[in-house]
Amino acid sequence: MITLYDAARCPYCARVRIVLAEKGIEVDTVEIDLQDRPDWIYEKNPTGRVPVLEEDGRPLPESAVIMEFLEERFPEPPLLPADLTDRAFARLVIFRDDELTDPYYALRRGEDGAGGWLDEALARLDAELDAQQYLGGDEYGLADIALVPWVLRARDMLDVDLSRFEHLSDWLDRLLQRHAVAAEAGIVAAL
Repeated sequence: MITLYDAARCPYCARVRIVLAEKGIEVDTVEIDLQDRPDWIYEKNPTGRVPVLEEDGRPLPESAVIMEFLEERFPEPPLLPADLTDRAFARLVIFRDDELTDPYYALRRGEDGAGGWLDEALARLDAELDAQQYLGGDEYGLADIALVPWVLRARDMLDVDLSRFEHLSDWLDRLLQRHAVAAEAGIVAAL
């Protein structure tokens, strides 16, 4: 059995939850209180951060690595494009997630100018989605999953008005038609 060390409010954990749901993988979930992390979590990940996915006693930290592991371990349905170049560009979106996450966290911390910085990041995503349906190209996949947790949290927890970004709003509407993303939106609404 696979165990996920999880925290509902964590967008990095959300990525993994969405991939697990998309692939229909059942896991045992251990909820971690991020305000009072148990000492033993540092044995699973020296940084003490979640998510951590454990199978056969081998803990694997870092959401991007876990997403790739799940894609390879459970290849159906595929969440990376078959074309190697498209696959590389999807990975690039994931690699550059800080272009969205850094301004999101700056706004959450209340830093001066963070709202404008986040708007710029959302506008860049909006422009990318003007040219293609999904962040990884023509099909939904890991690139979308990698960023949607922050978009949901910006909208629902930080009251960011996404209607100003037509293509991004349309993308989010498409993603919310998927059970895995809708379930994550429900988790965010309950936070």
